Amino acid sequence: MPSSVMPTSNQTAAVADPPRPAAISTVDLRKTYGDKVVLDGIDLHIPAGSVFALLGPNGAGKTTAVKILSTLITADGGQAQVAGHDLAADPQAVRAAIGVTGQFSAVDGLITGEENMLLMADLHHLPKREGRKVTAELLERFDLTEAAKKPASTYSGGMKRRLDIAMTLVGNPRIIFLDEPTTGLDPRSRHNMWAIIRELVADGVTVFLTTQYLEEADELADRIAVLNDGKIAAEGTAEELKRLIPGGHVRLRFTDPTTYKSAASTLREATRDDEALSLQIPSDGTQRELRSILDWLDSEGIEADELTVHTPDLDDVFFALTSSSTTPTTAPNPNLNPPKETAR
Repeated sequence: MPSSVMPTSNQTAAVADPPRPAAISTVDLRKTYGDKVVLDGIDLHIPAGSVFALLGPNGAGKTTAVKILSTLITADGGQAQVAGHDLAADPQAVRAAIGVTGQFSAVDGLITGEENMLLMADLHHLPKREGRKVTAELLERFDLTEAAKKPASTYSGGMKRRLDIAMTLVGNPRIIFLDEPTTGLDPRSRHNMWAIIRELVADGVTVFLTTQYLEEADELADRIAVLNDGKIAAEGTAEELKRLIPGGHVRLRFTDPTTYKSAASTLREATRDDEALSLQIPSDGTQRELRSILDWLDSEGIEADELTVHTPDLDDVFFALTSSSTTPTTAPNPNLNPPKETAR
């Protein structure tokens, strides 16, 4: 074999990119209030520069997790590191690296948007000139320059939320906790907030997001964890979580009874609906399976009038994992919520 294709001792074979360091990690994190166990030993590993969404019903412990990781309260047990700093041993270093936007706005409505920003700059001990520069840049970035001199009490809900996040960014945090940031916003304001979050992550910021809007987690999050009864019921990408729920299928509908009968006789594993002239084929909705079905139709000379893909979504995952007090350890019951469908 020619030496040109053999790696020398000074060459290394191509390897996959190393995993990103963890911005946030926890091991067996616990918190109890009286006899109420709020966090029952949760483990997290959140890579830097990603969006992590924590889902769960009211009272599941989402806000408690945020408060612990942002040093607002202490855990009863377990270990946690945030931005490379031990949460218990060096909370001040953690505070210097993070920003927090809570469920309720920290905006002071009695002063202007600009004054709110300058106040945050003072709290971060920025020199006056730098504080004004940062304030002007962030107000422009969040499209608040025209309203900067107006009292914050006159701002709309979306404007207050944008100002809230702008205030959080004054200290240039590399990790931001957003606790239900779009609650109460109209659809346009929610989409504007999503765009802001994507811009933050593009700049390398890590976002820890709690939300009750499942569409929001699906749109934004690299990884999602479902918290139920103080435990992580499931964790993964949105697509991985959706695959936990069985029941996905492809539905073929026909208008010609003869074509329907021919397809039904050939595709014996399909579920028949003779009244609707439709066939239901089990499928996980992947491109490979859809291509296989289309190739089969072509090979048999069968033309369906409609092909519809039915796939579980995050609503199904959420309801299946949080519908009872017992966290399932296996794939949940698909009948807890009917799968959604998308016409093709």
